[in-house]
Amino acid sequence: MLKQCQDSYSIQFTQFPAMLAHHEETRKASLWERSEVNHLRVAALDKKSPLYEDASRFDPAVSQDAIADTAENLGLAIQVGGRYFPLRDTAYKSLLDRAKINGTALPKLARAKLAEVLNSCLELHKDSALLLIRDEKVSAAHSGDSRDYSVLEIDQLLDGLQKKVDERFPGNEFEAGYSDHAITSASWVLPNQKEDLLSTYEKLLEAEGKKTLAAKLMPGIRFSTSDTGVASAKVSALLMGLQYPIHIGGMVAVEHRRQSQVPDFVDSLDMLFAQFGDSVARLSSLLTVHLDNPVNAMTAVCKKLSMPKKATLEAIAMFEAVNGNNPASAHDVFMAMQEIPFNLKISGAPESKLLTLQETMARALTLRWSDYDLAKKVSY
Repeated sequence: MLKQCQDSYSIQFTQFPAMLAHHEETRKASLWERSEVNHLRVAALDKKSPLYEDASRFDPAVSQDAIADTAENLGLAIQVGGRYFPLRDTAYKSLLDRAKINGTALPKLARAKLAEVLNSCLELHKDSALLLIRDEKVSAAHSGDSRDYSVLEIDQLLDGLQKKVDERFPGNEFEAGYSDHAITSASWVLPNQKEDLLSTYEKLLEAEGKKTLAAKLMPGIRFSTSDTGVASAKVSALLMGLQYPIHIGGMVAVEHRRQSQVPDFVDSLDMLFAQFGDSVARLSSLLTVHLDNPVNAMTAVCKKLSMPKKATLEAIAMFEAVNGNNPASAHDVFMAMQEIPFNLKISGAPESKLLTLQETMARALTLRWSDYDLAKKVSY
């Protein structure tokens, strides 16, 4: 079993109180520490480095497990207030931002050389950094300017969201929660609102002979956020009940910037709830879009959206096997595209990638599908 200090650790939740309690405990055990950027010092932490053999130079809270895990992953440590902490892989990008460098060659450098380059750049800058020390490692190195990064505690976001959902959607049910060192997500199903939100869409589906599909669908919402710079605090509209939730486009987001606070996030939720019906209407409109060449249209749309190639080609092949060369609606194609995140999930793709992918796929609801209904075969 993975330990919480390890970079690849993740946890799933089936009950909201357990998820909320987990993040309350995580907040209390975490430390946000400010430092001048030019005071930060990075050191190699691979198995060949002197630091790897000298645990006494680390903060007392750092275990040998955290040191060994870092040596297997990012291979760097950072000195904070005279003591070393391992650097989590989630901190790498934000550390490069503080050093104001980037490039694909950097990860290829030996760890000692990479630490030397980082230190040479860090010492040039007088601005401040806000370090997140969590689960024995530095997990992020944000800008220390509150206009550039605002802390939005995950447990407080979850608590505010649940209260707002209870107010707006009585009878809501917590579906599932997930958290790793990069991202946290949770979803709720809204059974008591199915009639209000989906009745028109269901009737259209039934008219198209899709009664079984209509019966399965249920409205829902998904929350996601990150303390490590991966994502803003956001909530999106979902259709649930199939093998994988469908992101249908409506979304509100509060960035970790411009001195944002938890009440800003909670207040923004009314906008999403008001837009839910519009999101369903956009999906419903695809039922009336006729495609003579649906396989080509699916390929062209996925190419437009830069969907991951392997999972996309598998989904296209599955759709072609079922539909053949027959005409179809844009709705049929959009539903077939939902195989892409499902394929990625079963292949072990990280949650952050799946969430970003679904947001991108939702853009298909706003495309003019007739532009992609091409007679000539489309290559991916």
